Amino acid sequence: MNRIALVVGVSGITGSNLAEELVKEGWITYGLARNPNISLEGLQPVAADLLRPESLSVALADVAPTHVFFTSWMRMETEAENIKVNAAMVRNLLDALAPKQSVQHVALVTGLKHYLGPFEAYAKEGFLPETPLREEQPRLDIENFYYAQEDEVYAAAARDGFTWSIHRPHTVIGKAVGNQMNLGTTLAVYATICKETDRPFKFPGSEAQWNGLSDVTDVRVLAKHLVWAATTQEAKNKAFNVVNGEFFRWKWLWQRLADWFNVEPVGFDGTIHPLEGEMAQDGTLWREIAERYKLVEPDLSRLASPWHTDLDLGRPIEVMTDMSKSRKLGFLVYQNTEESFFDLFTQLRHDQLIP
Repeated sequence: MNRIALVVGVSGITGSNLAEELVKEGWITYGLARNPNISLEGLQPVAADLLRPESLSVALADVAPTHVFFTSWMRMETEAENIKVNAAMVRNLLDALAPKQSVQHVALVTGLKHYLGPFEAYAKEGFLPETPLREEQPRLDIENFYYAQEDEVYAAAARDGFTWSIHRPHTVIGKAVGNQMNLGTTLAVYATICKETDRPFKFPGSEAQWNGLSDVTDVRVLAKHLVWAATTQEAKNKAFNVVNGEFFRWKWLWQRLADWFNVEPVGFDGTIHPLEGEMAQDGTLWREIAERYKLVEPDLSRLASPWHTDLDLGRPIEVMTDMSKSRKLGFLVYQNTEESFFDLFTQLRHDQLIP
């Protein structure tokens, strides 16, 4: 029986890499986005707006997926708006597919804000969880659009009879252009600017992040995990953390990132130096760098997301994630974190996104 995948949010960092994995594995793969401009051979693009049910009905008229991978979200001004909009996106999509009765499994990608709190209360006093983070930890007693998205999946599964999986990555490291959260590319752009201007490559975050343990999620690991959970009976109807499988400290990794770019590293100096402020005036400078080196993306905002990098690196606690649940069920993929960053930097350079 053919496996037919619908990747929702195919233009993003997770969706684009997942689509590549699915096509490689021989799936019939559709990719949905408002502008699904992914040049991937074998991917069938679907242009639709998740907030417009009529748009979905037209775009999905001839699409009957067996597996749905939901990787999309929108950032709004308040968490109440985040809940309204992001829950509606999931609900509209699953409502549009319900009459087809083709969906066997839905995978939803959320993240560690499930444990750390939404943007408005992220890693704040009163919402600091015990680490390592484990899937059985209860929801925080606070509104969170991740919870709302999960609840939409649960409700549709009860109605339509499909199985589900929830995937909670830490910071995702991989290539994408124009997405809202991209720490790896943000640091690559920041290091490039430091090199071009002889600025020090200054760690922007907190003492807890500098000295504490951390982990990240290589987008290739996340893609394999999504496919594994969708095709493994024992993984159905479960929520999973997804990380590389090793821990590191930023005070160890920062020097290595600096060495790759040949810039002078400066560690935590007692003060947080948010990248959003450090890079606030660098838009014109990046256009000059892009012109000088003939880079393909001169718009700094389409590559760097300093606000999100500040959120991650400014946390007042160390954050690491337990993967035992997946390991016990047979998912044994492991990724060296240093190589996650270096592979990304090499790809960005190859694709002329950094010099």
